[in-house]
Amino acid sequence: MAKSSEGRLWALAHAERAALAEDLSSLSTEQWHHETLCGQWNVEEVVAHLTAAASLNQWQWLRSMLGARFRPDVHNQRRLQEHRGNTSAETLEGFRAVFDSTVAPSSHTPAYLGEVLVHSQDIRHPLGLSRTPGIDALTPVAEFFARRNFTVGSRTRAAGLQLKADDGPFIAGTGPVVTGPTIALVMTMAGRVPYLEDLHGPGVPTLRSRLQSIAPVAG
Repeated sequence: MAKSSEGRLWALAHAERAALAEDLSSLSTEQWHHETLCGQWNVEEVVAHLTAAASLNQWQWLRSMLGARFRPDVHNQRRLQEHRGNTSAETLEGFRAVFDSTVAPSSHTPAYLGEVLVHSQDIRHPLGLSRTPGIDALTPVAEFFARRNFTVGSRTRAAGLQLKADDGPFIAGTGPVVTGPTIALVMTMAGRVPYLEDLHGPGVPTLRSRLQSIAPVAG
């Protein structure tokens, strides 16, 4: 059963990579260099980061982190540069080459699906691209984010609140309620401030204060 669930999550990640590439294929040169919701990275840098993330197994990741003296920002920037092409077309081609990858530093598959979902929206939101991941992909990521801090402090941001999707089955926590689309709950747990505008309920001010006290972080 566990293997079946893991395979389903990887299939969703593969589909979301392909959907992002479809959006990217029509971008102008200016759009490739547009800012994103992911710290200081532009669109092309986020895409290169996604390619790097799908290319590192546990030992490659550990060696890279050791080389970066366990500074995640240094690690991420070095690996990003490895997978950034000489042109945006080359960067996109490199991303297409990892569509079906199941390579990851650990077995936390919902986290790696979440990385694809969050970074895809990091790109789409500032560009005004309307595609939104499906509820079947978003729900396991929301559940993972609510119960664990992994690459983002999602559980800490959600602590003492009840998060409830109004478009799917996700519900987690107890306390003042925060309600809205699953994508907005996922993105706010990942620290993306603009998605607060899609949420409502008595818990929103608490969530807003937590997000606005933390600077955007790449990765």
